[in-house]
This record gives sequence, C-alpha cells and structure tokens, in this order.
Amino acid sequence: MPSPLKLTFVVATRDRPDELRRMWRSLCRQTRPPDEVVVVDAGAGPSPLEGLDPAAFPATHIRAERPSSAGQRNAGLDAVSPGTDLVGFLDDDAVLEEGAVEEMLRFWEGADGAVGGAAFNMTNHPPLRAARWKSLPFVEHAGIYGRKPGVVLKSGFQTMIGTVAETTPTAWLPSTASVWRREVLRHHRFDEWFDGYSYLEDLDFSYGVGKSLVLKVVAGARYAHHPQASSRLDPFRFGRKEVANRLYFVRKNPELSPGLCRLALCLRMLMSLADGILRGKGQELRRARGNLVSLLNCGR
Repeated sequence: MPSPLKLTFVVATRDRPDELRRMWRSLCRQTRPPDEVVVVDAGAGPSPLEGLDPAAFPATHIRAERPSSAGQRNAGLDAVSPGTDLVGFLDDDAVLEEGAVEEMLRFWEGADGAVGGAAFNMTNHPPLRAARWKSLPFVEHAGIYGRKPGVVLKSGFQTMIGTVAETTPTAWLPSTASVWRREVLRHHRFDEWFDGYSYLEDLDFSYGVGKSLVLKVVAGARYAHHPQASSRLDPFRFGRKEVANRLYFVRKNPELSPGLCRLALCLRMLMSLADGILRGKGQELRRARGNLVSLLNCGR
C-alpha cells in the first residue's frame, strides 16, 4: 500500500495576528491535518507563532527581509522539509472548512501526473463587478473578457472562478488556498518582480504552470476568504499597480495581446471613473487616476 502523501502549507503574513489566529484554528480543526506549516513573516514584532493554539503538526517560523507575497512564498518553499510530496499556499485570511484538507488529499491521491496544481473551493466569492459590461458580446468577441469561468483571455484578463459545484479544470488558480505538486515547484517559482502587495502574482505563476499541466478547483475542499479592506494599497497606488502588473504579465506571454490589454485597462479605468462620479466613491476616482497615470507612462 502506498504511503500517504505528505503536505506542507506555506503561509505569508505581516502584522495580522487576528487573521493568522483564525486561519490557524481552521488548520487545527482539520480531520486530516497538514504534515507541516511554514510561516514566513514580514512583520517587525515577535514570532507570530507565539500564542497560537497547540497544533498536531510541526510549524516553522521564517523572518522575511521585506514584505512581498511572491518573495515570502519563495522563501517558504526553500524551507519545506525533504520528503514533502505536495506544497500548499494559504493566505492568512483564509479559513478552511473542517474536511477541506482531507478532501484535497483525496483528490491528489487519485490524480495522475498531468495535474500540476489544485485550488480549494471558495464558498463566499464576491459578486462580479460590472457584470453587465463584461458580458456584452463585443467584449467577449474581442477577447477582452468572457463568461466562461477560470480562463485567461487574449487581453491578459482572467475570468473569476466562483464557487464550483464539481471539480473543475481552469487555466489559472488563485494562490489564496491552493496545493501544488512538489516537483512542479522545482521548475516554477513566483516572479519577485511582483513586489510588495503582489497583485496578479498568482495569475502569473499559475498560468505558467497551466501551459503544460492541468489545473483544477476541487469542489469538496471548501474554504472562505475574509480579506480586509485595510490590507489594500491606497487607491491611487493600486490603480497604478493594476495597470503595470497586468501589462508586465501580458508582455511575458507572447500569445497574449498588449493592445487588447490596454483597451481592457481603459475600460477598467472608465468603470472606476463612472463609479466615482455616479456613486460618489472618491476611492474609485483615485483608482482611475492611478490607472491613467500608469497608462500614460506605458505601464510604469
């Protein structure tokens, strides 16, 4: 009988003790706990492992040199114990349901070598913004956006996956709660160009893996995501970053279209502008201004 697969989770965190504690409790409640957890901390205080609930699995704390989701995850990969078969990434604001890890491992035990990564199934996915505009026929026909979940369009925009009713193949996976074959991670790493608040680093990473291997969302491995608004960048800075990071991703992948990407980003900017004017949302006006500045500076 083959040995059970060994799973290590890498968790990147920074000065969010309440979120980390809640996520940790969900790991401690698992019907099949992970074999190891590596916490990569970019905070300035003591080890975030202090004061957490006792766990049935060993935990390692690593201090990151600077805050960067991409860099912290790469540092965690370097610290994973030998003999680990699967490496998962968990955001500190994710909460797994009690049987989620067991369901994920059941999936992997039946998966063949063509599968490179699998995501947990988010149960509280936010509604799609500007759904009416994104579903217009010309938008889909031009490859700017689409209605099929979990695909990457010629524009470099990805469609949201949502909550799946059955295990579903996709072209990309969010890194919020996902598990990857260890061998895949010997050849694919997170691109540390996506520094600081590493917007789209998960799209960049998973899309690269998905070009040669199968990606899936596992329906029975369920979790909830509880992001805090305070963890986001200032709207103007985020507006600049969403343009720069999207164009960088498209330029890395020659099958995607920089022209369509710029068109989609202009539409994205106009949506924010309309939200700001019609609904009095000042943060959306600042976001649109950041978009415009980055577009005029060719994605810088």
